Amino acid sequence: MSTNPLVEANELPPFQSITAEQVEPAIRALVEANRQSLESLLASIKQPTWASLVAPFEAQEDHLSQAWSPIGHLNSVMNSEALREGYTRALQLLTEYSTEVSQNPALYEAYQALADSEEYKSLSQAQQKTIEHSLRDFKLAGVALPAEKKARYAEIKQRLSELSTQFSNNVLDATQGWYKVINDEDELAGLPETALAMAEQAASSKNIDGYVLTLDIPSYLAVMTHADNRELRHEMYRAYCTRASSEGLAVGDKGPGQWNNDELIRETLRLRHEIAQLLGFNNYAERSLATKMANTPEEVVSFLTDLAEKALPAAKQEFAQLTLFAKEHYDVEILEAWDVAYYSEKQRQAIFNISEEELRPYFPAAKVIDGLFTVASRLFNISFKKDETVETWHADADFYRVLRDGKAIAGFYFDIYARENKRGGAWMDECRVRRATADGVQLPIAYLTCNFMAPTKEKPSLLTHNEVTTLFHEFGHGLHHMLTQIDCPAVSGINGVPWDAVELPSQFLENWCWEEEVIPLISAHYKSGEPLPKDLLDKLLKAKNYQSAMQTVRQIEFSLFDFRLHWEYDPENPRDPQALLDEVREQVAVTTPPSYNKFQNSFSHIFAGGYAAGYYSYKWAEVLSSDAFSLFEENGIFDSETATSFLENILQRGGSDEAMTLFTQFRGREPDIDPLLRHTGISK
Repeated sequence: MSTNPLVEANELPPFQSITAEQVEPAIRALVEANRQSLESLLASIKQPTWASLVAPFEAQEDHLSQAWSPIGHLNSVMNSEALREGYTRALQLLTEYSTEVSQNPALYEAYQALADSEEYKSLSQAQQKTIEHSLRDFKLAGVALPAEKKARYAEIKQRLSELSTQFSNNVLDATQGWYKVINDEDELAGLPETALAMAEQAASSKNIDGYVLTLDIPSYLAVMTHADNRELRHEMYRAYCTRASSEGLAVGDKGPGQWNNDELIRETLRLRHEIAQLLGFNNYAERSLATKMANTPEEVVSFLTDLAEKALPAAKQEFAQLTLFAKEHYDVEILEAWDVAYYSEKQRQAIFNISEEELRPYFPAAKVIDGLFTVASRLFNISFKKDETVETWHADADFYRVLRDGKAIAGFYFDIYARENKRGGAWMDECRVRRATADGVQLPIAYLTCNFMAPTKEKPSLLTHNEVTTLFHEFGHGLHHMLTQIDCPAVSGINGVPWDAVELPSQFLENWCWEEEVIPLISAHYKSGEPLPKDLLDKLLKAKNYQSAMQTVRQIEFSLFDFRLHWEYDPENPRDPQALLDEVREQVAVTTPPSYNKFQNSFSHIFAGGYAAGYYSYKWAEVLSSDAFSLFEENGIFDSETATSFLENILQRGGSDEAMTLFTQFRGREPDIDPLLRHTGISK
């Protein structure tokens, strides 16, 4: 173990020294060391204090977290069979240890004794909130359960961890496993040059002549949005929406459905319900809300259905107009699911005389990043400096220091291009959390990951405006993590923030992508350097709310499906998820996809992420973010006083106070839905 870099304390992960073979031994050694340290710690404490209990316990847990952080990250961005095996074995050890700690009665009693002590009253608000959350989480982990039920809880947690990992692996394998070779460029008519270059590059990477189309988002969306070949769009659509299902298309010499997630979904739902009932909840939705802003399932469903009632009439009108457009201009009698994106783009161009591809040359990734940094700097008095001496896992990844008054206060890794063996989507994750140590403050470090079109031999990476907003979104999460001033890791940055409030900073920062004052900062034609011209900006702004109602009800569809799936689960007669999804679509969707569409089988947010019975959080937090931005609209988008208030009340405070308290301190009142409706062009 002396040569294993994962067990050593490092400021930043030594990515170039980490091998798959080191993963399981490192986690095993650290878990065992932590067990022994905790036992010694508890034996030595007579009267628990912050210094004698919480600080040393958090220190040993952070050491383990620092080892696990690069493992989990590499499993997402540089996935391999060997790493996957090591990750899975290590995760089993970690899950077992985590459950063991959270059910440790002596540790729970020590925290409770500290909460009941005189010292507690003199602790900082963040320290008190740390203890409060810890006691809550002990109870939610079943610390008070009898031994038999504790054991069952531990079994379920272990199995749920395995199911989540397998679900994610199946989606990745199904996505990576399918691709289509095109030899005749005529079959790709309609695809923009950037998409053709990407398909040619994908073929070259596989040593194939011609073009290769994949199910990675940049390739898939390019085909669905621009390919004139309707049969090609249909084939790609079917391959994408049947991933990890029994309907999945055959790949290579394997039959259809080899990465089927059906049984994993059924078992996951059953076990989540059982674990909720073990803890005294009626269902997993109630368990989910125990750590969120929303108080009851009824409150969540009412919020979603009320929003649907406001958006659905406009969404139906938008779809009817699209259907009529396709029929009148392209003689399409029936608008199929694989036609919607294609004819939406045609209609968008016809109405607003603008397309995402027309905008793409004005948004080279390097310029967007530079502009993003400028926006953040002007708002929050920070600057950014690339540090090329820091090890990363791939040539695409960069590391930046975040500075205030010339002094480093945080850092982050940027890895924004799609590639093989990298999970799809975009996300922010923690590498290091801010906390007080004996040697000073450990600075927060973030991972910021996207999947944009990589540079080609002829062109730099060029983003659509939609991808620009994605980048701003993830950076908003990053700022929440990195700008915290809380030194208690349990409530530092995004930690301790209710899940239905954690999207506030990310969705909030997206607003700057649409501001006329910001566009010159984030745009420069990759050839001429010219910022986005005024006429294109005007068209972009006019098209901002194109099909916004359809997009809103789509998110509501996902949210209601997720929440009701967990709220209404009946172990005696479990409902087919597809049947429930069909029912939700009947209620809020404007169109019904084909029966082979198995969206739920790749719904990683709720089956392999943290959004189970919590996907509604996106819309819930969008109310907060729209209302927060409305204050900038009133005072100026770079108003220093407003920005400082947002920094001090939201970004710096983490989970150290109630989310509603922090929001009202910033906004001066509780959130109002009207700004969201106004920003999306939906009338009340």
